This record gives sequence, C-alpha cells and structure tokens, in this order.
Amino acid sequence: MVQKRKYNRKYNKVFLLCLIGALLFTAGCSLVKESGKESGKGGMYIYYMNMEGTSLAKVEYTTMNSTEENMIEDMLQAMREEPESIENKSVFPLGVYVRDWVLTDEILDIHFSSAYGRMKPEEEVLLRAAVVLTLSQLKGIEYIDFFIEDEPLTDSMGNAIGYMGAEDFLQYKGSSLHLYQPRKLKLYFANENGDRLISEEVSVRYNSNMSIERLIVDQLIKGPSIDGLCPVIPPETKVIGVSVKDTVCYVNLDEGFLNNTCVSDPRVAVYAMVNSIVDGGASSQVQISVNGESNIKYMGIIDLSKPLSRDQNLVEER
Repeated sequence: MVQKRKYNRKYNKVFLLCLIGALLFTAGCSLVKESGKESGKGGMYIYYMNMEGTSLAKVEYTTMNSTEENMIEDMLQAMREEPESIENKSVFPLGVYVRDWVLTDEILDIHFSSAYGRMKPEEEVLLRAAVVLTLSQLKGIEYIDFFIEDEPLTDSMGNAIGYMGAEDFLQYKGSSLHLYQPRKLKLYFANENGDRLISEEVSVRYNSNMSIERLIVDQLIKGPSIDGLCPVIPPETKVIGVSVKDTVCYVNLDEGFLNNTCVSDPRVAVYAMVNSIVDGGASSQVQISVNGESNIKYMGIIDLSKPLSRDQNLVEER
C-alpha cells in the first residue's frame, strides 16, 4: 500500500491555469479541476499506455472517495493495475512502485522505488506523463515533483526535472512518443564584470516533448560552458512552470531567483532570460514571475509586472 503523509507547512501559493477538468462532486465539494476541457461521464481519467508503448491512452475513472489523500492513493493503485481493455497496459513496469508521497499546499512530491532509475527512457517518459496527467486532475494538486527513493529525478544531463504540471505533457494525449533530438541554442550569459551580456551557442539533446522555452530556461540555470562567461541565474533556482500564450512566454521561478549574487546589474539576469527565449523560441515577450507573483521589482530595480521585450543594448559583441 502506498504510504501517505500530508504536512501543514505554509508555502507561497503558486499560480497555474487549470488545464484538465470537469466536475466530480463529493460532499458538496469538487475535487476535480474545472475547465473547458473534455470530460468523461465520471469526470476523471486514468492514463495507461498502448500495447506498443508509444503513446498514452485514457480510461474513464469514477470514485466515491471524498478526500484528496484517498483519491491520490486510489488513482495510483488503479494506474498499477492492468486495465480491462486488451489494447492498453499499465505504465508501471515490474518492480516500479510509489514508495511514499507527500502533499503540501498543492505540491505533490512522489517517491518511487529504486527500480524507477532502471527504466528505459521511453518507459520512463510515458510513466511520468501518465502520472502527472492523472493526478493533476485533482483540485488540490497543481504541481508534481518526482524522486527516486529520496533523490530528485534528473534528466540525461543531470539537471533536476523539478515541478511538473499538466501543461508540460499535453502532447502526450493520444500522440506518439518522441525521444531525444539535437538542438542548437543561442544563450546569453554575463561577462566577467556581470554588467553586460555575451552570447554563447550551445548544442544540446533534449526530449522533443519539452518546450524550447523550458529547455532554454533550464540551460540558463545550468550556466555557461566556456571561460570568460558567468552565470546569470542562481543554480539553486527551481523552475515552477514555463508556458507560452499569445506570443508571450510565462516563466515562473521559485524564490531562488531573487537571491542572485551572480551579476552586478540586475538587468543582466532578467534580459539574459528574455533575450535567450525570444531569440530561440516563438515568443516576442517574456513575463517573469516568482512563485506566481509578478507584481515585484527584481533586486529592487527591474519591474516584472508586465511582459518584457528583448534588449540588444545590453549585449557585448565579442
């Protein structure tokens, strides 16, 4: 049986548009997010994979449980069981199970058994997508973080995956599995004085289901790879969410972004991100927020309340 704990620690509440929903009323209160998305008769779905292991399939799910804790445990158990349809199968391979989970103020930490780390890449990415899409339907869950035993889940480059929401896996809904592919990025980092931007071209391999904008932010946090360039974002910064709407990229970081000792000019940190995303993605502006809040002045100087356009005046030519 999955162990469960729920703490009452107070975290800053994070913002995310509800992406999956319908209505499931229990004791007069909905535990399922409301949205304009399609809904099954029971209001919820369990995500499995097809027999070929190339895409996800959803099966209508109904429960009479009235608490978030019981809903989480029941849905995880349902995901481990084989579905009735012979066309689908569980996303959990033999030996992989949830050892523990912690729900704290809309953030769900899931600790998997050590066998999770031995999964094939195509198995792992589908399991991750299925778990996030299934559990993020619950009203009390906005973000999910994965751990192998007690260690954070990392990507192929050793970077922590961090918080995930339903919007990170929309491409998996009935679409084929895509694995890693190469990409060249033009990233901006600080000069040695921390007061100007210098571009660096990097070559990376990334999962094609990850957005380019999220990839860029992750690479900026990782830092430069050549001498003479300095980081622009503290390495302990966590990415809460990255999304694009109407040519505006919304980047939501945790409070680690505020504790920046990497640069002498706060504009360098902000516009390193803005310039990198605008140059490399499909956005024309970037809206930066910290724990869902954008009505702040970064380092007391840069107003983050409105989307920002790229600033080429800060770039130092090499």
